[in-house]
Amino acid sequence: MSSRRAILASAFAACFAVAAGSAFAEDATRKVTDDRGVTVEFPAQPKRIASISYFADDVALALGIMPVASTYMVADRPPEFLLGLTKDMTQIGQRAKPNLELLSEAKPDLIVAIRRYTVGNAPQLEKIAPYAAWNMELLDGSDKEIEALAKILGKPERGIALNKAFRAHLAEVAAKAPKDNQPRYAIMWGGEVPFAFHDENTSASIVNAIGGNNIAGAMTPGGEFGIDLSLETMLEKDPEVLFIYDYGPDRPHENNPIWKELTAVKNNRVFYVGDQWVETNGPIAREIVLREAAHYLYPDMFPKVDVKAEAAKIIPAELQK
Repeated sequence: MSSRRAILASAFAACFAVAAGSAFAEDATRKVTDDRGVTVEFPAQPKRIASISYFADDVALALGIMPVASTYMVADRPPEFLLGLTKDMTQIGQRAKPNLELLSEAKPDLIVAIRRYTVGNAPQLEKIAPYAAWNMELLDGSDKEIEALAKILGKPERGIALNKAFRAHLAEVAAKAPKDNQPRYAIMWGGEVPFAFHDENTSASIVNAIGGNNIAGAMTPGGEFGIDLSLETMLEKDPEVLFIYDYGPDRPHENNPIWKELTAVKNNRVFYVGDQWVETNGPIAREIVLREAAHYLYPDMFPKVDVKAEAAKIIPAELQK
């Protein structure tokens, strides 16, 4: 009888070990379908995240996780809205031209990328580590993207909470904004012919939500997210506020005689804005853009924004230096 019990006990232990092993194998990896429509398998809780764009840096830092590698917008200019923390990560090139050799040397176990810049080299990226890409273009898309990445990084509740907090703050600012004052504005890259973003762009969606009137208007179906606007056209539409991405000291648009005729220029309401206005889909960036937009549109109603102070409220103290 005792030998029979021993056999049964041994069999039960073997079955338990197989079941436990299967459960561990199931839990060791997870899957996500990204905006390419590709199902990506990745570690259950990746520890070494590489970010092509600032989006994954933004989400990871808000969750209390320090990525190991990141692209940049402008070399040697770590963004204020991420407290300059990207300077301590392996720099893998400009976001439109990531250096795959440097990326490989960082040994990531997950690569999170902006879709439009990485579809062409997806096979090379996939050889380095599991690679997921999102569009990172729409405000509604940012909710989905933040929630998905927070889940991948093992903190789904925090992702949901960040989305709820932002939506509540957006609604609060919109309710306070004057209904009889909808300033005409443009969000643009500077240059000989400025490139302005349509309503669907995340930053523009935020500004529109609090009462701004975008002179670039909505995009045409199947069109691009922005449009070349000559200064002659801008003068016709006459924006009252201009948000210009600060790419550096070269500002050829300012040399055009028409520039000084714009109402925004005459009234000193031209604002050279930081990386958060371009890489807006993360929780830190979009919160700061909301606060800055509110102040720039309605300076008498909403306070001036200290970008680093606001970022420090979201990024856990243990990651700050």
